[in-house]
Amino acid sequence: MGIYLNPGNGAFGDTINSPIYVDKTDLLEMTNTLIDTENKYICVSRPRRFGKSMTAKMLVAYYDNSCDSKELFKTLKIASHPSFQKYLNRSYVIYLDISWFRSIIRQSNQLVSVLQTELIQELKDTFPNQIRQTTNTLPMALAEINSKSGTKFIFIIDEWDCLFREDKSNRQVQQEYIDLLQGLFKSAPSQKFIQLAYITGILPVKKYGTQSALNNFKEFTMINPKAMAPFTGFTEKEVQSLCHRFSMDFEALKHWYDGYSFRREPSVYNPNSVVEAISNGEIGNYWTETETYEDLKLYIHMDFNGLKTAIIHMLGGGHCKIQTRTFQNDMTSIKNKDDVMTLLVHLGYLAYDRELQEVYIPNQEIVDEFKNAIEDGGWHEIISALKASEKLLQATFQKNTDFIAKHLDKIHQENTSILEYNSELSLSCIITVAYFYARKEYTLIRELPAGKGFADIAFVPHKNSDKPAFIVELKWDNSAHGAISQIKEKQYAGVLKEFSNKLLLVGISYNKKNKQHECVIEDAM
Repeated sequence: MGIYLNPGNGAFGDTINSPIYVDKTDLLEMTNTLIDTENKYICVSRPRRFGKSMTAKMLVAYYDNSCDSKELFKTLKIASHPSFQKYLNRSYVIYLDISWFRSIIRQSNQLVSVLQTELIQELKDTFPNQIRQTTNTLPMALAEINSKSGTKFIFIIDEWDCLFREDKSNRQVQQEYIDLLQGLFKSAPSQKFIQLAYITGILPVKKYGTQSALNNFKEFTMINPKAMAPFTGFTEKEVQSLCHRFSMDFEALKHWYDGYSFRREPSVYNPNSVVEAISNGEIGNYWTETETYEDLKLYIHMDFNGLKTAIIHMLGGGHCKIQTRTFQNDMTSIKNKDDVMTLLVHLGYLAYDRELQEVYIPNQEIVDEFKNAIEDGGWHEIISALKASEKLLQATFQKNTDFIAKHLDKIHQENTSILEYNSELSLSCIITVAYFYARKEYTLIRELPAGKGFADIAFVPHKNSDKPAFIVELKWDNSAHGAISQIKEKQYAGVLKEFSNKLLLVGISYNKKNKQHECVIEDAM
């Protein structure tokens, strides 16, 4: 066993011996089908604490031919697949954790050189007399071994994009690193000595112009994870099973940690937060422990037109259209609000609906992170509105319509520099900010199909809540009584019939002449 070449199965052994382990080994059936094919280059990008390193340890333990991992895997999902024995501990594995390596090499400019020197020495120890003494590049060393013995290698690189995140402005080291990767994975000789390349990171492969620097890699991202969707985080079935096993409230975990949705897996949870909540027996915000929080604060305060409005809209439960294709897959080439929001998708702070091409804040944990970030950034008027939103919710239960109208007037007046106020859509944005606190106890559904149309906003209480449901209909330069009439005429209340004994109808309007709001609240009949 070596540090980088065939590091063994000890790390994965520790993982499966942990009190909470979710079996994701069926991923190996997929990677097995890619070995020695043209599709053997895989780049998986996910946020921090979404299990990237754990997957890398699993791959090392399974493929590494310096150890016997049959006992580790014999009760796991992969053991039932036909390819299990064929590839188990049959390959030379090179494992690189770029984040760890950077932490021990104090001068980033030396990283690529030292990495190659260290790994070449291990290769010389394992393959004596197969590498020339003058060889000083890793791709050449691997090509020489392959030419003399036919040996092939499986590469597993964790945190491959570390230099693009931590050394954002060091173009020299980034270029040296990309040159190394291209020599390893894009050159003609590499086709012979690479069996499989699996690299993980937060960002997809960096673009230069419109082209990826490693365009032979098949990418699985938070924008489109494709077949990797079930392995992006915990699935709903996996979380349900954990909740049953550890007697946790599934609905509460869903509200706090669900929200990432993909075509092949409609409900994906933040795995680290689920594990922390179950381990501690307490639901709360565990995201703050990741260092990307500083990135969130930095990027949401960038002065791009429409960015603040989009964030406020999403804080209220709304979705925003986005163009993801211009993003250059790095943290410095940020040119507009779409680039910021695309980066936040990759960092896990936003979720992406690929069908609608929209982004949104996925769950309560991330809502809290945004609230903390804008509080640190001095959005005083918005923070004031968010903090007062609990009073607004209580006023709604009490049908205190004067308080609600005056509160909405205040939010509008204090935030005209951020929120353009010229339509029912902008009115909707103000409403969802005003009712921010409600997200703790309600699911907000916009444009809910109901009766003979679509209700503007439905507030549906969480399971086991004793709070009333309510439907909000908005009118721009029209009357709040007209909004109530529309709810009744189009029978919107029917969609929430299970709450018929505790259902409020709320009409809210804005008069653009006197710049005042009006509110009417009635019990559903």
